[in-house]
Amino acid sequence: MTRNASSLPAVGAVVFDIGNVLIRWQPEDLYDQWIGQELRQQMFDTLDLHEMNDRVDRGGVFRDVIYDFAEANPDYRTEIRWWHDRWLDMAQPAIDLSVQTLRALKRRGYPVFALSNFGREPFVLAEEKFDFLSDFDRRYLSGHMGVAKPDAQIYQLLEADCGHAPQALLFVDDRAENIAAADARGWQTHHFTSARNWADHLIERGLIDEADL
Repeated sequence: MTRNASSLPAVGAVVFDIGNVLIRWQPEDLYDQWIGQELRQQMFDTLDLHEMNDRVDRGGVFRDVIYDFAEANPDYRTEIRWWHDRWLDMAQPAIDLSVQTLRALKRRGYPVFALSNFGREPFVLAEEKFDFLSDFDRRYLSGHMGVAKPDAQIYQLLEADCGHAPQALLFVDDRAENIAAADARGWQTHHFTSARNWADHLIERGLIDEADL
């Protein structure tokens, strides 16, 4: 049963995931375009490319991680290197309505934080392309912190730094395991399924109005 918005704790700050909340991140779709679905599926079934990316998210040097993995798997050397060389092609487009919610919350005076599994070098690339990434009041990025969601430590580090009690944090993320980890710490959460659903949640909570978007 969903609680009435008036019965929920007050929101002191809103915490955004980035990938698939503010920026679409579906590498498989781009590889389908580049090499065809059949070869892409074979490649992704053979290699754990997302585990490779997790190493970058936890602070590994972007080029070194990807190129070393490519050398270890020479049958797909060129295609693996694209993960580095064509990364900006994969991290797109911005999810416009979600970006509008971010900016609407800021205009309303709510602190907005990023909590994202994001490598150091990829974030620099993303920040050059997406100006809204500079709108956050604070950014908690796994590549800089050396720990990634859903590890409880990354949530604890944010709590210790941000100046808000856990129950005053409203967190939006597209991955159920990341939401569960925040729930376990007493955060308010919203499992992101669409930008419209997220915007409606904020409107129902009285944090923004439709006219803000």
